[in-house]
Parts: sequence; structure tokens; C-alpha cells
Amino acid sequence: MALNIKPLADRVVIEPLPAETKTASGLYIPDSAQEKQQKGKVVAVGTGKKDHKMTVKTGDIVIYGKYGGTELRIDGADYMIMREDDILAIV
Repeated sequence: MALNIKPLADRVVIEPLPAETKTASGLYIPDSAQEKQQKGKVVAVGTGKKDHKMTVKTGDIVIYGKYGGTELRIDGADYMIMREDDILAIV
């Protein structure tokens, strides 16, 4: 599906990955105890600023801050839009 949103400047649109449903040891986590995922896939990238070149690209899996960005709902799907500075790492 093509996303009809183009982030401006150093902003990035991220599709959050689903929350973990099972621990490393094999125990299932109930929905009420699942934490909000802090990992997602980059689906759109802005052009950057004149003194700041973008380092992430579409398709990258990234880790972002717990309280970073703004949540969006587009065509029934959830996304996050944030500045590239709020992204902590590329996985």
C-alpha cells in the first residue's frame, strides 16, 4: 500500500511493529500486560534540512524513544511521525 503522506524537512513516518506476545523463555504475555512497542519500520522520509542529511531510509527498522513522536491513524493503520533526532538506532 502506498502511503499518501510526505514528511517535511527532517521528519520520518514509522509504522510501529506489533508488540511482543511471548517472552524469550516461551511464556505468553496477556494483552493487558503488553508494553507499547518502541520498534518500527520507516515508511516515509523527509528531504532533510540544508545542514542535516537524512541517515535513515525507507524500509529501515528503527528503535525510537518511548515518548517521541506523534501518533497518526491513516486509512485504519497506525503510524508515528517524528524528527529523525528522536530515532535512537537502526536495527
